[in-house]
Amino acid sequence: MTVSVLNGVHDVSTERRPVPVPGTGEVLVRVLAVGTCGSDVHYYEHGRIGDFVVERPLVLGHEPSGVVVANGPGATLHEPGTRVSLEPGVPCSRCAECRLGRYNLCPHMRFFGTPPVDGAFREYVVLREEFAYPVPDALSDEAAGLLEPLSVGVWACRKARVGPGSRVLITGAGPVGLVATQTARAFGATEVVVTDVNGKRLRLAGELGATATVDVSASSLAESGYEPDVLLECSGVPSAIGQAIRLVGRAGRVVLVGMGGDEIPLPLAHVQGFEIEVTGTFRYANTWPTALALAAGGEVDLDRLVTHRFGLAEAERALTVATRDDSVIKAVVLPHA
Repeated sequence: MTVSVLNGVHDVSTERRPVPVPGTGEVLVRVLAVGTCGSDVHYYEHGRIGDFVVERPLVLGHEPSGVVVANGPGATLHEPGTRVSLEPGVPCSRCAECRLGRYNLCPHMRFFGTPPVDGAFREYVVLREEFAYPVPDALSDEAAGLLEPLSVGVWACRKARVGPGSRVLITGAGPVGLVATQTARAFGATEVVVTDVNGKRLRLAGELGATATVDVSASSLAESGYEPDVLLECSGVPSAIGQAIRLVGRAGRVVLVGMGGDEIPLPLAHVQGFEIEVTGTFRYANTWPTALALAAGGEVDLDRLVTHRFGLAEAERALTVATRDDSVIKAVVLPHA
C-alpha cells in the first residue's frame, strides 16, 4: 500500500509498505477519507506537541473513515463491506482511568498520528473492532471521518454542561469552533455567540446556527456586553482567553479546547469572585454514538466544513494549504482518489 510519511519538520514523502494484517479482535479497514487537523500541521511545522516528539518517520492523520475489508481472529462485529467511522485512540482498558470510564486519560493510549503510533494517511489501517462504528449510507465518507472533530465538540459541551437555555460564547470559528457551535445548539443552547478574525468563517458560523458573531479584529469582545454562562475556548490564542473569561457570568463554566501556549494569563479575581469553573479537555470518551446521531440526524452538518481535497501523494499540500488560502476550513485527504 501507499503511505504518506512525515520524516521530519517540513519533510513529507510517500513510500510503499505492506498492508497490515489484523490481529485478534481487529478489523482491516480500507481508508476512504481522512481529515487534516491542527495537530497534524503542528507536527509538520515543529516535529512535536508538548511531550510527543517525532523521533522516527511518522504517518499522520487521525480523522479517518473507511470500509471494513477483513476481520482478524475473533472479530465478529462488522461484516466486510461495512462503512465505518474510526475512533482513533485505543486505550489499554485495564488502568484506573479506563476502569473509571475516563479512557481518554489512559496513560497507555495508542492514538493515530501521535508519536510513536502511525496514523491514517495511508490506504489501509487496522483497529480494534469496537472502535469502528458503522455509518448509514446517508453520511458521506468525509463526514464519517469528521465525526472525530465533532466528538471534540460533543466532549466540550458535555464538560460545560450545555443544555436548554444555555448562553454560550465560542471563541474561534475554526473546524472545532464550528462543530461546537452546532453541538451547543443541538444540546439546547438558546444563544451561541462566535468570535473570530476571519469574516468567511464567521459567516459560515452564522449559517450553521450561531445566533450572533463578532469579528474581534474590528470590534472589542469586551464592548459587546454579552455575559455568557458557558465559554468554549476554541482559538488557543492566549490573549483572547483572558478577555473571554472576564465576560463569563456568575457560576459560569469555562472549557479550554484550543491548543495555545503552555501558559495563559488567568483573571483570577474574576474566576474566584464569580466562582467560575475552568477546565481543560483532552480528546474525548464515549462520544461516537452521540456524534454519529447528530450528524446522521442532520443536526450537525459536517460536509459544509470540507473546503479542500487532496490525494495521498498531495498530503503535504493538505498540511500547508491554510498558509496559502484563507478560505480553508477543513482539508481532507482521499487515499484512494
